[in-house]
Amino acid sequence: MAGNSSLHAAEKAKQDEFYTQLDDIAQELKYYKQHFKGKVVLCNCDDPYESNFFKYFALNFNQLGLKKLIATCYNGSPIAGDELPLLFDVTNDEPKKIAYKVEITEVQDYNNDGAVNLTDVQYLIQNDKNVLSLLKGNGDFRSQECIELLKEADIVVTNPPFSLFREYVAQLMAYNKKFLIIGNQNALTYRDIFHYLKDNEMWLGCKFGDMSFRVPHYFEPRATRYWVDETGQKWRSLGTICWFTNLDNMKRHEELILYRHYTPEDYPKYDNYNAIEVGKVSEIPCDYEGVMGVPITFMDKHNPEQFEIIGMGEDNGTGFSGGVWCGGSKSCLVNGKAMFKRIFIRRKK
Repeated sequence: MAGNSSLHAAEKAKQDEFYTQLDDIAQELKYYKQHFKGKVVLCNCDDPYESNFFKYFALNFNQLGLKKLIATCYNGSPIAGDELPLLFDVTNDEPKKIAYKVEITEVQDYNNDGAVNLTDVQYLIQNDKNVLSLLKGNGDFRSQECIELLKEADIVVTNPPFSLFREYVAQLMAYNKKFLIIGNQNALTYRDIFHYLKDNEMWLGCKFGDMSFRVPHYFEPRATRYWVDETGQKWRSLGTICWFTNLDNMKRHEELILYRHYTPEDYPKYDNYNAIEVGKVSEIPCDYEGVMGVPITFMDKHNPEQFEIIGMGEDNGTGFSGGVWCGGSKSCLVNGKAMFKRIFIRRKK
């Protein structure tokens, strides 16, 4: 997704094209089924028929009780049109990738084989003129016509480009949309993203950690977390993936079991801020009432009924965000030693 060719080239250099597996989507979505009945779902895609997000909702349209499914195609995608070529009248004889949208309001067993499957979805796309239509632009999520589709949607579910994650979330928040999207754990430390987490406007989903993605053919081989399967498809795995959402789930109400007890020797205070250092989330003391600095992985265990998020330690020379400040130091210091970025929390009584 990009606004122009030069921007897309920059995004491509950052290798944004990570395509999510259907099973990973199904494993996360099983915790949110109650949210989708009677809703309009939007999936911004590189190509709807290539997208496992679109496939998931098309295949489960009736089971979820959706009102409507909207998916958009970005014509700058390297995979657009590969699996389901779509023919439109064009002004020249050269093959041309197109931007389009798919809008589904019902899915049936068109081939009468006893189940709704991808064959039925393909039949629907290719034979119902009201389902598929061209977009005037390139399908960029920031284009006005895609924003109009966003306004219509109740819930957005997709894997946005990692390099545009801030902008994508900002747009969702600006239009007050519910969402479930994939991002990198590094986004937890983005100041604008952390603001939403701190204020309980957004939280993490259920999956946190390793996830494998299909990647385009032009991705360079890597020494680790990279392989090519028997079909020639390239794959990458990332150990820092999580889902971001503002849909409630059971996990965020699970209480973190605390068993360690506070001692000044085990939990020293920072040199430059009145809080104690907790090196591991599993070692948060059960009997300390003050502010504690914990690793960013704490967000995977955060229960807003158990803990209050105070702020976040910066490591870029700007002190602390979230109203917390430590005299302009580049990081949290313990006996002069810099700690990695920390989130500051306090137990609720």
